[in-house]
Amino acid sequence: MFEQKMEDALNQQVNAELWAGYLYLSVSCDLDDKGYEGIANWFYIQAKEEVKHAERIMKFIKERGGKVQLMPIAAVKQEWVSPLEAFEDSLKQEQVVTKMIYGLLEMAIELKDYATQNLMKWFVDEQVEEEENPRKIIEKLKRIEANPAGLYAIDKQLGMRKKD
Repeated sequence: MFEQKMEDALNQQVNAELWAGYLYLSVSCDLDDKGYEGIANWFYIQAKEEVKHAERIMKFIKERGGKVQLMPIAAVKQEWVSPLEAFEDSLKQEQVVTKMIYGLLEMAIELKDYATQNLMKWFVDEQVEEEENPRKIIEKLKRIEANPAGLYAIDKQLGMRKKD
């Protein structure tokens, strides 16, 4: 039996995933406007990935006989001073999502909801990657400091990211 408490929490997670996608689209647009086409591409693809996460949870809710409740998406930041700031914000966002995923897994364990536990274990593994990627890019950006050639190289490298 799919408990209402779990269904509600999963719907909140759908909203959080869609919000993250919206945030990353905003970053993509802002950095593209500033001439960082490669980094903008990275964030655009990341936005699509967040929407896929939301879709995965929505499909699960429906498979369990629940009802998807799409809620309004809160406004997101519109401008970033630098790519470094954008990736630092991204890492903070992913750390918030990780805590939410842990909370959902804990709730599923408490409710002995094994199907949701299985889904959340997938997301736990996914969040390791979601935090690792911006962390590594932040390290690179900090190493190059204000070196325009280094920033150009990172922009080109991130522009090669293809749809996963």
